[in-house]
Amino acid sequence: MVHETVVLVPARNEEVGVLTSLESLAAQTRRPDLIIVVVNNSTDRTEEYARQFANDERTPLTVVLNFADNPHKKAGALNLGLRWLREAVGGRLNNRVRHVLVMDADTELHPRFIERACNVIASDPELGGVSAACFGRTDLWRSPWQRFLLGMQIIEYGRAANARYRQDVHTMSGAGSFYRAEALQGLIDWRGEVFWEDHRNLVEDYETTLALKESGWKVTANQLCIAYTDLMPTLRELIQQRERWSRGTVDTLRRRGWTKFTWHSITTMVMGVIGFAYILGWGSKQLVLLAAYGFYHQPLLWALFAFWIIYPALRVRNLGWKAMLVEALLLPELVYTVVRAYWLISSIVKSYVTRVSAWK
Repeated sequence: MVHETVVLVPARNEEVGVLTSLESLAAQTRRPDLIIVVVNNSTDRTEEYARQFANDERTPLTVVLNFADNPHKKAGALNLGLRWLREAVGGRLNNRVRHVLVMDADTELHPRFIERACNVIASDPELGGVSAACFGRTDLWRSPWQRFLLGMQIIEYGRAANARYRQDVHTMSGAGSFYRAEALQGLIDWRGEVFWEDHRNLVEDYETTLALKESGWKVTANQLCIAYTDLMPTLRELIQQRERWSRGTVDTLRRRGWTKFTWHSITTMVMGVIGFAYILGWGSKQLVLLAAYGFYHQPLLWALFAFWIIYPALRVRNLGWKAMLVEALLLPELVYTVVRAYWLISSIVKSYVTRVSAWK
């Protein structure tokens, strides 16, 4: 082996967070052998800060590549980094590189992330990748509205980290995914590239996850492989981010169709839409009855309210009592559910009636 672990960090206009991300790699208990930063269509000082890190003798070996005119978004930046790596080790990753970690430049990894991911992937020779458990960074709000918006995202990330579909992970997280290099080389041999370069590919992490499964590899997630990622501070940015994720997922599912690797995602999305519609219709009717007769004549509502208070609170108990209290209050989660329903339904509609929006 030339390299035990190589890290790929695509960075577009990340001057604020790129140093924090790279320093979290330098602080790993098992440090990477090589870090490749691909500065991707940036117009700020991202490259300058990345080179500042690379020139520090105390940090791991770091190479900074500038991809100033990248038509293929994040997928193109990642493939460029992989091409550079393959050339550096003799043309193929097999028997030259053991692991490749892909992480976003707005993400900070737990100090034992690489150590734990190595242990997980070594436990099963059929594992092609280990996805991070993502948590949102805290204490970034400046107003009560931002406190609500960011707080609900923190709860959402924490709940998802605990409830991921362990043996059939929906998607390897773009914030932090640890791949077996042999699996990535297999994708290159199969289709010429790891990350699909196409302007319609809005979710390169999900498309690559499906490709790994289709080529015979398993993927998983691990709660101890923790990544802390930035959250969206405004409602507009949040909806834009989630519409891109949801729209990209719908587009990918439409291209793939119903297979043993997509049925769970398709079913989950359809049930989500049905659930929102049912809650809207049934909930409106119950509110009318509640206004007319009060709680006394609605025993079913008493039971449902008790369930809605206790169950959501228990699902986030690992996040502390404040998160449990927010979930038990119902109203904050109800407001956020309306927002979530909007971006899900709008993403499905846009997938069928509009062209892919620009994103680099």
